[in-house]
Amino acid sequence: MKIVVPGGSGHLGQVLGAALVAAGHEVVVLTRRPVGASGIREVVWDGQTLGAWVAEVDGADAVINLAGRSVGCRYTEDNLRDMMNSRVDSARVIGQAIAEAERPPAVWLQMSTATIYAHRFDAANDERTGIIGGTEPDVPDYWAFSVDIARTWEAEQEHADTPYTRRVALRTAMVMSPGRGGVYRVLRGLARLGLGGTVAGGRQYVSWIHDQDLIRAVLFLLDHPELSGPVNLAAPNPLPHAEFMRVLRRACGRPFGLPATRWMAELGAFALRADTELLLKSRRVVPTRLLEAGFRFAFPDWAVAAAELESRARGGSQGSSKVESPNSCQR
Repeated sequence: MKIVVPGGSGHLGQVLGAALVAAGHEVVVLTRRPVGASGIREVVWDGQTLGAWVAEVDGADAVINLAGRSVGCRYTEDNLRDMMNSRVDSARVIGQAIAEAERPPAVWLQMSTATIYAHRFDAANDERTGIIGGTEPDVPDYWAFSVDIARTWEAEQEHADTPYTRRVALRTAMVMSPGRGGVYRVLRGLARLGLGGTVAGGRQYVSWIHDQDLIRAVLFLLDHPELSGPVNLAAPNPLPHAEFMRVLRRACGRPFGLPATRWMAELGAFALRADTELLLKSRRVVPTRLLEAGFRFAFPDWAVAAAELESRARGGSQGSSKVESPNSCQR
């Protein structure tokens, strides 16, 4: 298959692109700043306007859009606006390119986020019964803007005039990969420094997905035309932050982690130029549609996933381990 990956030069794009090439696919990355990834052709685009790059979409088998400013920053008004615009503009212009193609791709996978769901502790959010966030009481007002970004992002794809192209919104949890730029690397670093303790009580749920399962899920979705609309990409067993970090510390060989209050988390996030929403929002998300379609996770449980990730981190492996078939399961 020829697969076009807008925004594929970032950490996640490099992990996914390398796996797609290894699986025998032709990958073309659309990027503002080419990085010279091995085995992957890069084409320049601005993420906002049609240009010569549309020729890559015309005749492609699939588009996987990963474009959008990283959430690894302070949630200032300017940064939130950039997050919104970079996501919505790229989805809009990709929809235009597909609509105008003589040979439109069969499928368009659009990155989205599990942050679209409400901050809650009582029950898990899935694609059918999950509560969309934005109106929860007793949370910072700007959390609603994060949900608004996700809703607007998905709406741009949903309303695109692409009747011959199947569309899937990938509501993705935190992707765990040991490579540079990944969230696992940050969390592991904190744990190894003795700072990976409970934050703000630790009741908030953490949803995550191992990078190998993310790749397998993408391959599964490319090959299952019955699946369209929102699909949760998250391991089936989210767990409270306190337990999540306890398991991570054990994998790293660090039995103790300094706990942090909410205000301490604010100071730490400020120092890391990040935002506490990533730590404090309870994301309890489960992948009902994937499981019902027959997808089996290689890493459904965090303890096994963390041990595998730590093994790769210590061995210096930056990419994904060998990817099993989406219809097979290691565990």
